[in-house]
Amino acid sequence: MSGNPDVIILGAGAAGLSAAVELSRAGLTAAIIEARDRIGGRIFTLRDSVCNAPVELGAEFIHGEPPEIWDLLHSNNLHTKEVDGDIWCVRDGELSTCAFFSEVDQLLEQMDDRAPDQSFLEFLERCCGDSRITQAAKDWARGYVTGFHAADPAKISVHSLVKGLRADEKIEGDRTFRIAPQGYEALLNVLRRELQTENVSLQLNTVATAIGWRRGNIELSVRNHSGAITMTAPRLLITLPLSILQATPEEPFAIRFVPDLPRQKQAALDKLAMGKVIRITLRFRERFWEHLRPPHSTESKSLANMSFLLSREEWFPTWWTTMPEKLPISTGWAPFRCAERLSGHSTDFVVDKSLRSLGCLLKVSTSELERLFAQAYWHDWESDPFSRGAYSYVKAGGDGAQQALASPVENTLFFAGEATDISGHNGTVHGAIASGYRAAKQILSTYD
Repeated sequence: MSGNPDVIILGAGAAGLSAAVELSRAGLTAAIIEARDRIGGRIFTLRDSVCNAPVELGAEFIHGEPPEIWDLLHSNNLHTKEVDGDIWCVRDGELSTCAFFSEVDQLLEQMDDRAPDQSFLEFLERCCGDSRITQAAKDWARGYVTGFHAADPAKISVHSLVKGLRADEKIEGDRTFRIAPQGYEALLNVLRRELQTENVSLQLNTVATAIGWRRGNIELSVRNHSGAITMTAPRLLITLPLSILQATPEEPFAIRFVPDLPRQKQAALDKLAMGKVIRITLRFRERFWEHLRPPHSTESKSLANMSFLLSREEWFPTWWTTMPEKLPISTGWAPFRCAERLSGHSTDFVVDKSLRSLGCLLKVSTSELERLFAQAYWHDWESDPFSRGAYSYVKAGGDGAQQALASPVENTLFFAGEATDISGHNGTVHGAIASGYRAAKQILSTYD
């Protein structure tokens, strides 16, 4: 690329890549700046050579049938497999099938976005006084919100939860898929090829430090192996994770705005929060759970078809397998407080806690699991300086915050990324892609 680009894009995650493709197809020149040594952001696929299977350190599932992802899959002849199998729960220390889903659904249906907003914890404390909803159902509902949204139930907005549930209904969000057999890396490869076709400039290992801006002019300060560099363009698209935008100037890798962002934008940032998750994928020498049977259950079937294992265990309360693929691989999910306890520790510490957690839930000794254990894959997104968390959620009282964050400033600063999704799909890959498309349209409209 010769000369200054029409648009600089900060971040090579799903939002930034998607926006870059759209802008380039429309005839604008775009340059992507990425701090990591790879594209994808919070999509990060490895491959287990023994099982020849993808291992996702970040995003793994497609929730429902969002067109932003399925259109790309179909047009590139990529395939998916729908997750199926048995869901098991641990209640009072014992394994059984999960019989509480209908009660939890009944509880969630009582959330009302026409009433004043409140946190989900406040909703649980005040709701259902005259109903037959049990305390156990409330506890599982709290665990669902904490786990699925990686959120603090004392902070997350009921209005935002209702919006998300409605959005999921439109795309059959209760169905779950994986891209098979390549994983999310296949989607990144599609976007990478499109960037190359459109001759989009991509600079990896380049960290933004300051954004000087005025209407129609950007001076972006970055540093890479060549030292400090200043890039200029008339427009800047910022697709960084919420937590990076919220970072104070003294924090490592924080980005300074000169002048500061407008108060409305800062107020929007204050009404959003970054969820916390640590996940670990374990490969064993065999699918040892195939022959396990709940000892105190009326069910005669084994765990051979187990897809998810739900509990309230303190380290890794949720586990899932690769069903319908029957591989000796299981993934542990540690949200919110669990993630806080694990973040910053060594791999040995996290592996030990995961094995003890799984062993406790399945009543298999730690020594036996250590004998069966072969390989662990994990990434500390909490300590990662370029993510500082999992994905965003709206705080109670935060109606309109995502819309405000997504709004352009002086037709010069533009914003995308899952935290700016305004359709109810924040926290998802398709929400990030949709935000990239939306931001590209906003930028193109300034050229009309």
